[in-house]
Amino acid sequence: MKLLLLKISRFIPDRIYINLMFYKHFKRKVNFKNPKTLNEKVQWLKINDRKEEYTNLSDKYKVREYISNVLGEEYLIPLIGVWNSVDEIKYDDLPEQFVLKCNHDSKSVYICKDKSKFDFNDVKSKIEKKLKINAYWYGREWQYKNIKPCIIAEKYMVDESQVELKDYKIMCFNGKADSIMFCYNRHNGDTRFKFFDLDWNELPYIRDEKNPDKDYIVPKPKSLNKMIEIAEILSKGLDFVRIDLYEISGKIYFGEITLHNASGLDKDITLEADYLLGEKLKLPL
Repeated sequence: MKLLLLKISRFIPDRIYINLMFYKHFKRKVNFKNPKTLNEKVQWLKINDRKEEYTNLSDKYKVREYISNVLGEEYLIPLIGVWNSVDEIKYDDLPEQFVLKCNHDSKSVYICKDKSKFDFNDVKSKIEKKLKINAYWYGREWQYKNIKPCIIAEKYMVDESQVELKDYKIMCFNGKADSIMFCYNRHNGDTRFKFFDLDWNELPYIRDEKNPDKDYIVPKPKSLNKMIEIAEILSKGLDFVRIDLYEISGKIYFGEITLHNASGLDKDITLEADYLLGEKLKLPL
């Protein structure tokens, strides 16, 4: 049924579809003429900011070459393999731990912590379905439209916790880092978030019901200043972008470049934060 609805929705023009999705989430239309909130401005960017280079920035495989050229290969999580179809993957040749992911969307990530317990046939079936889907049609994020789907395997990595990699998602406006969305507790399916300024003071951006760990003190990352520097290098020339990085024992690894945070449908932040972040993004209206 979902696939059928998705196919039918392709006949809806981008602007109308975006307005329908926005109304579904926020019970109001997008003010395209004078957007105020960050979520609204992301919708504006979807329609008005479409550059060819965004395709490679959003391709989880091709972006590796870009990062290697701009930052250096040492910032990349080691690549194990890349394939055009699941039938090309030689499972016996994979290490005991690895991460499989599709390059063309944001949901297809499959972590193998123990090869003897990993249901490869089930994962193959899921990936086969994902490879047939163009992520552009879900949120009308143009950068996904022309990505040629493939599968990549990367080294399985954890930080000092030995159970997960915490995300440092740096929000950049007009080429300058502004704040950091800290993402943790992903390993058990109960992902949680906190926001910090560039001096690592917590910001009240997350809705109370989405922030159960109010008293949890997050240690300042050892390489915070370097992460901010990297984010500003990668965000140069972009109106808005989120640069996702990891830190392991003070060493920084690249995660991904996200042009449209939460596809502009972020309900985890407060309305006040939505307006405040929106003010920071200066659009070429």
